[in-house]
Amino acid sequence: MNENSRKGLRGSIGYGSSYGKGTGQGLEAGSAIKTVLGGQVWMIKPDKRAETKNPCIWMQAGVVEFKNCSNFYDCTTCKYDAAMLRKVEMGTQISWQDAMRKREGLNRVCRHSLTGRIGMRSCAYDYECSKCDFDQFFEDVWTLKTKSTPAEVYAFKGFDIPMGYYLHNGHSWARIESGGNIRVGMDDFALKLLGKADVFDLPLMGKELTQDKIGWGLKRGRNSAEVISPVDGVIMEVNQSVLGNAARANQEPYGGGWLFMVHNPDIKSTVNKLIFDATCLDWMEEEVGRLEHMVEEIAGPLAADGGFFAEDIFGRMPELGWENLTSSFLKT
Repeated sequence: MNENSRKGLRGSIGYGSSYGKGTGQGLEAGSAIKTVLGGQVWMIKPDKRAETKNPCIWMQAGVVEFKNCSNFYDCTTCKYDAAMLRKVEMGTQISWQDAMRKREGLNRVCRHSLTGRIGMRSCAYDYECSKCDFDQFFEDVWTLKTKSTPAEVYAFKGFDIPMGYYLHNGHSWARIESGGNIRVGMDDFALKLLGKADVFDLPLMGKELTQDKIGWGLKRGRNSAEVISPVDGVIMEVNQSVLGNAARANQEPYGGGWLFMVHNPDIKSTVNKLIFDATCLDWMEEEVGRLEHMVEEIAGPLAADGGFFAEDIFGRMPELGWENLTSSFLKT
């Protein structure tokens, strides 16, 4: 391949220089301190912010002085909640419900408001949550269908990396929601690498997925790819907007482009093998380095900083090979 052709290929997949940066709600709201280290902008949160990041309902009701939720608001499987209920049964501890019932008027707020998952809402059922239509709607419908977005996103050479999400080395992600639910999607790297799919072949509701096994697929023209599931679980909801418009996944990979929701009663076990937070940055740097090496084998040496990758890398450089890319990065 002559030098002019090589330069043309390089120019088609990216441009300019790049630098890491923090973006998203956390940056806009000024909730973190920005500092630069090694050319990367890092978002550093003061320790006291973490004190109320995931407040336990027993703490919010004033029963205990301090307790962060460590079970993703799935009270039914929480060991701490079970221990507190035993104390209530023995008469040595007041329940969080009775503590809230002692409050007056508008201070008797919904348990979902107490834990910061919705805005201020008064309780209309005297904390008999099993009888509350809103509680059932929130747990069974609203949390399954609505999108969530990362508070902080780092950008590395054109690829977005979300904080607070668990990443699988096959370039899928998992985000823990309340009540034992896990939202799943494909990461920005995979979607930019393969370009916009014509259609996603997503599992049906009720299907049981197995971690590290094929979970779903996608098609682009004559090419198809299978994607490994990042977690175990049973499909509870499928994103109909992505089924109707596959490009939504590329437009909002960590938001409205989620693919489906699964339920798993043992969340900690299923996410234990995944890549999380600071480790995600190191892993993505390695993945981008592998991609740069593949590009250099076809198009020649890249710029010293590697440049900035643009959308649809395969479409701009089909010489990379669909099967080569899917086997190398999706592990299928």
